[in-house]
Amino acid sequence: MRYHHHRVPVQSEVLRGNPLGDPTERTLHLLAPVEVGADPLPVIWILPGYSGTAEAQLASDPWSPGLHQRVEKLAAEGMPDAIIAVPDFFTSLGGCQYLSSPAVGRYEEHLWQELRPAVEARFPAGKNGLAGKSSGGFGALLHAIRHPRQVHAVACHSGDMCFEYAYLADLPKLAGTLEKYGGVEAFLAAFASDPKRREGKWIGPLNVLCMAAVYSPDPQAPRGIGLPFDPATAALLPDVWERWLAFDPVRLAQDPAVLERLKQLDLLFLDCGSRDEYHLQWGLRQLVARLRAAGVPHEHEEFDDGHRGTSYRYEVSLPKLVRALRR
Repeated sequence: MRYHHHRVPVQSEVLRGNPLGDPTERTLHLLAPVEVGADPLPVIWILPGYSGTAEAQLASDPWSPGLHQRVEKLAAEGMPDAIIAVPDFFTSLGGCQYLSSPAVGRYEEHLWQELRPAVEARFPAGKNGLAGKSSGGFGALLHAIRHPRQVHAVACHSGDMCFEYAYLADLPKLAGTLEKYGGVEAFLAAFASDPKRREGKWIGPLNVLCMAAVYSPDPQAPRGIGLPFDPATAALLPDVWERWLAFDPVRLAQDPAVLERLKQLDLLFLDCGSRDEYHLQWGLRQLVARLRAAGVPHEHEEFDDGHRGTSYRYEVSLPKLVRALRR
């Protein structure tokens, strides 16, 4: 075995008093070489997708290796040493898009003010790379844009983008669910009381509600979550929807300052399945067209698959990230 799995408890101050009442002690999972010298090693942060956990990333079964097994395989094939960090950003809403929100908590600050120092306290930590799938891919890309001094390389796998395609069709579904249960509070109470909370009838609406909590928080709304539609008619509320679009990577790539930040990355790797159930391949093609027009160096791949069960793509991106960060 070349890598040891370290479980590091981190008591968060910035998550204290978070509005969802979620735990403030989080476990940071680190995969580090068994033998670590004095030279700084790249730190690759793996960001799970919506409703995913660090434990699930690391778990394996006979037909689907976990992250630790994949890292061992890549190391045996010649991938240089690195530290692989998998944080716990799970919330009562299933996630946080790796952003801070008054309706969810201060998760951006948690990453850079608390988790990065926890790595530095244990290992000689070099430059940061971020990799993730779905919401994790979105988070990786957004952190590169919002925290350019911290992030030096990104692998975005099937990341949320082109929100018109990715989210709009699910808004009336959430409206119908909220009408059925009698509003946001009643829906969340029914969800919390169900012992089978991972069923599809919950996860779809909860996903959209989580997005609203992050993209359009509203202190005047139930649970502080501003809905992007009229609950009575499901009519889109343009002002609120515009707040969502302000986080869309396709929209962000219209900003010259954003493009300039992306140009500074040591690696920008972007991929998506050609049969993505959320149509994310089309958003990625739009983003790539803007990157190409602006002269932003990047790698773009499409592969023959859908949205789910694509963790094997880390075997493509991780060696690229590690080598880019060691240059």
